[in-house]
Amino acid sequence: MNIVAVDVGNTNVAVGLFLDGKEQSIQSLPGAGEAALRDCLLSAWQKIPVLETSIEGKRDGVIVVSSVKPVWTEFVRKVAEEELGEKVHVIGQDIPLPMSAWVDEPKKVGTDRIVSAAAAYDVVEDAVVVADFGTAVTIDLVDANGIFQGGVICPGFEISAQALNDSTAQLPKITVHRPEAPYGKNTADAINCGLYYSIIGAMEEIVRRYAEQLGRWPQTVITGSAAAMIKDDCPFVDNYVPHLVVKGIVLAYMKHIEKQNEMA
Repeated sequence: MNIVAVDVGNTNVAVGLFLDGKEQSIQSLPGAGEAALRDCLLSAWQKIPVLETSIEGKRDGVIVVSSVKPVWTEFVRKVAEEELGEKVHVIGQDIPLPMSAWVDEPKKVGTDRIVSAAAAYDVVEDAVVVADFGTAVTIDLVDANGIFQGGVICPGFEISAQALNDSTAQLPKITVHRPEAPYGKNTADAINCGLYYSIIGAMEEIVRRYAEQLGRWPQTVITGSAAAMIKDDCPFVDNYVPHLVVKGIVLAYMKHIEKQNEMA
């Protein structure tokens, strides 16, 4: 099964190429412009093999998208239809969610949260917490039966840094990085330490409270653009998995095909 999996976030877009279900490449485009995203999509699609039976040179693959930003979804759809002659399959619209969600309004949960949770549970096969560090930070719980229970949403590093700068007279805008010490000797370092350690502390507290609900500690997996920066300061985290959403997109599509084959 050959898939181009596209994870459209609020800030970044990741494009993954999977041939015969195996990961070949995942490219992340920070603040992707249209030209860069178009080139990335076309490049990935050109690596999909052509169907032996196709006179027109049709490729044996699909383009599957999870998106939290509709304007980018429509751009991907436009490129696929106008330049590749392909239909885009959107998680939550054309492709069902890969796991049940026991929340008030399942359709309003970001599909990125559901597919990454499903990908983690597919490996762990037990209760698991998935924390995604992107524009926002989401910390979600899946129970031992593979049911998405919900989670929390916090501002990401960039949002928090911008809010401090916007809401105060003299605090500078900083780019959060791993601190050299737990406290700052100047204003910029103090802000950096505050933002960096506060989200780690919040995650540890949230996971602890999830554990109280479950009656035991769940495995914890982190992903997202900022996860690599904090992982070494999170001894309570079991695994760091880059691009977990992309892997979840592939899982969702494969589950969909399997179910269709069973019904047939």
